[in-house]
Amino acid sequence: MQRTLALIRILLFALLMTTSTTVEGNRSAMEENIRNPAVAGQFYTADANSLRKEIEGYLDETGGAPVDGDIVALVSPHAGYMYSGRVAAHGYSLIRGKHIETVVVIAPSHVEYFDFCSIFNGDAYSTPLGEIRIDREISGAIASKHDLLRHSAKGHAYSSFDRGEHSLEVQLPFLQVALGEFKLVAIVMGDQNYDNIKALGEALGEVLTGTNSLIVASTDLSHFHSDKQAKELNGAFVEVLKEFDPKKLYGALAGKRTEACGGGPTAAAMIAAEKLGATRCEILNYATSGDVTGDRSSVVGYVSAAMLRGGEAGSRGSSADKDSSAFGGAAVGDLGSGLNEQDKIHLLMLARKTIADRLGVEKAEIPDYSSPVMKEQRGGFVTLKKNGRLRGCIGYIEAVKPLEDTIREMALAAAFNDYRFPQLEKSEIDLLEIEISVLSPILEISDPSVIEVGVHGLIITRGMNRGLLLPQVATEWKWDRETFLAQTCVKAGLPEDMWSRDGTKIEVFTADVFSEEELDLR
Repeated sequence: MQRTLALIRILLFALLMTTSTTVEGNRSAMEENIRNPAVAGQFYTADANSLRKEIEGYLDETGGAPVDGDIVALVSPHAGYMYSGRVAAHGYSLIRGKHIETVVVIAPSHVEYFDFCSIFNGDAYSTPLGEIRIDREISGAIASKHDLLRHSAKGHAYSSFDRGEHSLEVQLPFLQVALGEFKLVAIVMGDQNYDNIKALGEALGEVLTGTNSLIVASTDLSHFHSDKQAKELNGAFVEVLKEFDPKKLYGALAGKRTEACGGGPTAAAMIAAEKLGATRCEILNYATSGDVTGDRSSVVGYVSAAMLRGGEAGSRGSSADKDSSAFGGAAVGDLGSGLNEQDKIHLLMLARKTIADRLGVEKAEIPDYSSPVMKEQRGGFVTLKKNGRLRGCIGYIEAVKPLEDTIREMALAAAFNDYRFPQLEKSEIDLLEIEISVLSPILEISDPSVIEVGVHGLIITRGMNRGLLLPQVATEWKWDRETFLAQTCVKAGLPEDMWSRDGTKIEVFTADVFSEEELDLR
């Protein structure tokens, strides 16, 4: 009997220990601190397959000649992908397929104030593309260097009741597609004073020495100024970046000569990059939201840049430069959209069905339709009118996606993301008239005499200044060719005769505009 009781006690003890171990293991798994995505479905799509495909498309399109030298740090924008994804891709395309063990992302805080640099104290950041594990060793080493650098959830924490910080998160899917596996050091800078900037930059320079790592500084530029004002403010930021002087950058920001929500992270990255051997910063791409929407009255600026070690300055070739002579002097005529009437009907039905689906409004399915032009990368706008008045209009000026994808995305953007209007409601959909503008491929020319007034739209670019006028503008104002060129320069904030000077880029396109009313679809 005693032996039986002893055996029972042993079995019960073993069972208790097993249960305790299992509970402890489950509790450990449950207690992992994973930062879930806060802006998936807003700043970028929440669908993993679509997200990967979209980013790969940006990288394929913008991947140009490599820079000369080792990339120590990138400067990258953090707006919604439809606005800044193409600019960001100019930097991420340069690291595509490389093996980098640890990426340090430094981002500004938009959602809460704190007076230090917050180094994420959790286990991983998650995106629709999977989890990215935190590099605990490097994170801890950075946090140990100064009392202004702290392990913390500040700037990182997110729940369904709180607004989550986007500026760090939006960099991660690009990094996942470009690099595959890597470890992350996630840093959100609270107060962007120079003490924080210096402490973080010097700590990164010390801790990252001898590591296989990359720094990414997350920043947008000026917000909601006119295109002309934005070019002045953003031009100052770009010039200081090229000077590669963090104190000058901080001084320009403090003196209000330029604007950048991530100016502090950029300056900290510059200090660190210099300590890691970088000697220069090359500008990869610049654009504004107006380049996407066509609205130049209130824009946000974006820049992509690389801080480099070794190599020669200014050695990066431009694919645009290589291709610029292809159409020089050619009789470009009407470039044409290549759309027939059935193509137009399909696109209009597609735009309406896309909006209806988002609103949860039942509409008849669109018949299967196949046309090669739908797969061509095209610029395009979707315009919504209600009772004859504008209700939303957004588009891609340049060809960044297949035409069908462009129209789907711009239909949703016009309905729900045009900041000039409230989001579309169910009750409005039957009151809408949809108009679509499909742009031809944009061609650079070297001989302005090929421009046909009333046929061609113009884009004139010089440095950071860029102006666009649609073909119908010249017709409405009864301009001749030289006046059209001069007025496009004015739109770009340039002297009227700048089109005739060396170094000015002139591009032409045509637009095919059609509506539901015109094609009797309402």
